[in-house]
Amino acid sequence: MADTNKSDTPGIDDIQKTLEKQIAELRKEITKINKSISARGAEMLDDASEQASDFYETTAARASRTAQQLRSQAQAVSDVARENPGTTTAVVGVIGLLGFLAGIAVGQSLSNDTSRRWY
Repeated sequence: MADTNKSDTPGIDDIQKTLEKQIAELRKEITKINKSISARGAEMLDDASEQASDFYETTAARASRTAQQLRSQAQAVSDVARENPGTTTAVVGVIGLLGFLAGIAVGQSLSNDTSRRWY
C-alpha cells in the first residue's frame, strides 16, 4: 500500500505544478487585459475631455457673439428712445394699457362668479 501512495504522489505533484503554471499564465493574461482596459479607458477619457473642451469653446464663442449683439441692439433702442421721448412714452403707455386690459380679461374669464361680471 505504501508503494501505491508513493506512485500516486508524483502524479499529484505534476498536476499541481501544471495547475500552478496555468494559474500563473491566467494571472498574466488578466494583467494584460487590465492594462488594455485601463489604456482604453484613458483614451476614452481623453477623447471625452477633448470633445467637452471643444463644445465649451464653441458655446463660449457663441455666447460672446450673442451678448455683443444684444448690447448693440439695446444701445440702438436706447438711442432711439432718447431721440424720440414722446413716441417712447406713447408706446410704453399703449403697451401698459393693453397689458392692463388683458389682465382684466383673463381675470374675468377665470372667475366663475357670473354676478361679478361687468358687462
